Amino acid sequence: MKLSHHRAGALALTGALALTLTACGSDDPVGGASGAGSTEGAAAASGLSGELNGAGASSIESAMEAWRAGFQNENPDVTVNYDPVGSGGGRTQFLEGGVQFAGTDSALSEDELEQSIERCSGDAAIDLPVYVSPIAVVFNLDGIDSLNLSAATTAAIFDGKITQWDAPEIAAENPGATLPSLAITTVHRSDESGTTKNFTDYLSKASGGAWAHEASGDWPVEGGQSAQGTSGLIQTVQSAQGTIGYADLSKVGDLGTASIKVGDAWVAPSEASAAKALDASPRDDSRDANDIVIKLDRNTTEAGAYPLVLVSYGVACPTYKTQEDADLVKAFLTYVVSEQGQKASESAAGSAPISEALRTDVQAAIDSISAAS
Repeated sequence: MKLSHHRAGALALTGALALTLTACGSDDPVGGASGAGSTEGAAAASGLSGELNGAGASSIESAMEAWRAGFQNENPDVTVNYDPVGSGGGRTQFLEGGVQFAGTDSALSEDELEQSIERCSGDAAIDLPVYVSPIAVVFNLDGIDSLNLSAATTAAIFDGKITQWDAPEIAAENPGATLPSLAITTVHRSDESGTTKNFTDYLSKASGGAWAHEASGDWPVEGGQSAQGTSGLIQTVQSAQGTIGYADLSKVGDLGTASIKVGDAWVAPSEASAAKALDASPRDDSRDANDIVIKLDRNTTEAGAYPLVLVSYGVACPTYKTQEDADLVKAFLTYVVSEQGQKASESAAGSAPISEALRTDVQAAIDSISAAS
């Protein structure tokens, strides 16, 4: 398999990480997957071997580590590498043929689906929802762990229209809170990001017109600070008082997080509230049957739902050039969406497991993956 030159260093790093996963001691990223004693039996049962390379969303990095560890434990002759370069970078590498699958917080566009036909032996690629998680609005303020921030207030903050933490708009949503007279520093992603696209989609649809920009994976506003990847954004927010950003909930650490307004209630980001938002959202029926994309309802008033959520997709070809690639992708994605795989990501990243009905449909799409004749 030919890999693009700029991935060499990343694959060396992810390869090293794959090796370290087997030596984590008491840390169990797979939530109690088969122990080392079953390795020989797993190898005999699976019969799989080779190298599987993926790239994409950094938001699912913790989940991907758990998936890789669990899958490699059951298939010790397979090495899975994943480069958390960001959703846009992952989709690009997949479309260029540099990796066998991609992870993305934003489904393939119509143009990307068209591009994928050549890459996928004459068939358009498919998007498979594998990970559901809240996007948290995170901030760094001494002595404050949580705030209420409506979509309109959040939009005004990130658009540079609310510039102080003790602004009346923030105070009105947080009665009784002691807000510092401190400048707000917004932090956004510097890379093309599915998290950014989901965040800006939420702001554009839920803010009542306070956000005048279209949903985009590229940050649309001048000013503020920028950082590469989820980890870079979190590190930047952690580095100074008064900062605010947005990131997958699994990565927020000890930063403060905001509850958002849903109907007349304030809802905090959590596994349960993300799952409710997903269940309240329809699928995109303009897509092919095996291209499963969720149309997230950002304006839901469902009790307890948190519509600032991302769905990460595994992007794969329905037809691969070689049987080895088809077998490896099918086996890995089957593990990812299995009850065991979803429990592993829930344990490692706090994600919401996909529903049984959705899993059934996704598995049917995975089962359809084959090699070109």
